[in-house]
Amino acid sequence: MTTARHRFRGPAAAPYEDPSLPVAERVEDLLGRMTLEEKAGLMFQTIAMMGPDGALLDDPEDPATSGMGPTVRQMVDDLNMTHFNLLGGAAPAQIAAWHNRIQEIALGTRLGIPITLSTDPRHHFTDNPGTAAMATGFSQFPETCGLAAVGDEKLVREFADLARREYLAVGIRLALHPQIDLATEPRWSRINGTFGEDGELTGRMVAAYIRGFQGDELGTESVATMTKHFPGGGPQKDGEDPHFPNGREQVYPGDNFEYHLAPFRKALEAGTSQMMPYYGMPVDTDMEPVGFGFNKGVVTGLLREELGFDGIVCTDWGLICDAPIMGEVHVARAWGVEHLGESERVQKVIEAGCDQFGGEDVPELVVGLVRAGKVAEERIDESVRRLLREKFVLGLFDEPFVDVDATAALVGTPEGLEAGRIAQSRSITLLKNAETPAGPVLPLAEGTRVYVEGVAADVADGYGTVVATPEEADVAIVRLRTPYDERPGFFQSFFHSGTLAFGDAELARILDLCAKVPTVVDIYLERPAVIPEIADGSAALVANYGAADGPLLDVLFGRRAPEGKLPFQLPRSMADVERQRSDVPSDGQDAVFEFGHGLSY
Repeated sequence: MTTARHRFRGPAAAPYEDPSLPVAERVEDLLGRMTLEEKAGLMFQTIAMMGPDGALLDDPEDPATSGMGPTVRQMVDDLNMTHFNLLGGAAPAQIAAWHNRIQEIALGTRLGIPITLSTDPRHHFTDNPGTAAMATGFSQFPETCGLAAVGDEKLVREFADLARREYLAVGIRLALHPQIDLATEPRWSRINGTFGEDGELTGRMVAAYIRGFQGDELGTESVATMTKHFPGGGPQKDGEDPHFPNGREQVYPGDNFEYHLAPFRKALEAGTSQMMPYYGMPVDTDMEPVGFGFNKGVVTGLLREELGFDGIVCTDWGLICDAPIMGEVHVARAWGVEHLGESERVQKVIEAGCDQFGGEDVPELVVGLVRAGKVAEERIDESVRRLLREKFVLGLFDEPFVDVDATAALVGTPEGLEAGRIAQSRSITLLKNAETPAGPVLPLAEGTRVYVEGVAADVADGYGTVVATPEEADVAIVRLRTPYDERPGFFQSFFHSGTLAFGDAELARILDLCAKVPTVVDIYLERPAVIPEIADGSAALVANYGAADGPLLDVLFGRRAPEGKLPFQLPRSMADVERQRSDVPSDGQDAVFEFGHGLSY
């Protein structure tokens, strides 16, 4: 059986290894022992991949590591890095085993500084290598938009606490979330990771979320949260995402900057340990027109000085160097400072007030700046203190390993899976439920003859009688997804942007089905879809934010009642979307459904 092993080495250990000493004293002792190169390494966090079955991808000549840059061992041993963002999925026990292997490497270095392992969300349905990993072995809940649709702070805290326990079991100690941008630009591709468009609702949700992950204060049983994207992504010009050059501009035509900042005030009150500025470059404002990670007025002036945040500020991924992503070379997101060289970009980020570079592995640039007298080592020490402090507070120096054999009893438990299933059902939003002579269309009676599209027939067969054609059915059940424009490039294809309206051919097909048989339409609202014709033609209309077939059918057949309320307005047309001010919530005219709409039974 793999058991947790203690880092503390006994009476002969250095003071920083002694858990009986105050954290501040341990930090200063370790800081005083570090070389400049070791300090610089601490300021970088990048993606790490694991091999099959939790193996290390440890050979730079291995074809599996081609194009990935240095291996984890090289980054630890040669670059002094100790923060990694796990990319990709695996069974929880495999993640735990891999985590222990990289901890062994780190603890074998001169100072034995343990690894902090981070991740994007892993408890939902989204599978986008740039933003989230679909739940694999973990409990599965609706996206955070779905949690917002339920609007229950107790549910959010319970979800976050469950996710915390599952992260702890596999060694993940830093959540690269919550994402609390406000979904005021309906076309933006990252809406499904938000709590919707409403600032007050998002503020309540994020406070519960952070306390579920961190507790009332950060400690040895916490998972630290990196709240993003300060000071509020969401109002992106034309709804394009600043992962890509065509989406670099962030706009405030409604002069609504403070509205987007408000949820971050709540995150600070809840004690978030870290903050991530967004890629976006504000234009036509009094702010410097550079990406927020480079923006001293925003990071130091607003976040540090005005709001009093003394935690870790980590940039979003890939601000400094052009880099290959999934076989494609993507330019650095150095929006507004594209003309600067890599070293100058690093200097500007440090001067802005950031502590760590996400998605980069070039600590030699920090070393070079200090050696050249362009950045004072005392400024580097400020960031290193914050980074070390969190490792000590989380208890990583004292308990760096996890029990691999215990993961099965701690992750993806029957209780956790059932909690996720119930939350999926609760988040279903009933938008329309037509009246018939026999009463409302929903809930359906058990055994109803149903024709299904987008629903697994074997699952539906446990609720109704599945038939092969609409003509044989009493009711059709159809699952749809919010439309989007196809974008070039494999990586960009994961970011669904552009149109929110169905094309003519697909819309005609759906409406033809609605004309043949009473049709219950379910639509996955990863963004606010334009569906006026479907709303008119359907017999019943529901929305989900990440729900498997079973939890949806539980609602449609009355085994559970829908509780969801729309976390954003659903516009009537793309023309209306294009007229809206990107930073203003519910700015559409004559919406099909307003924010907060939701029926029940």
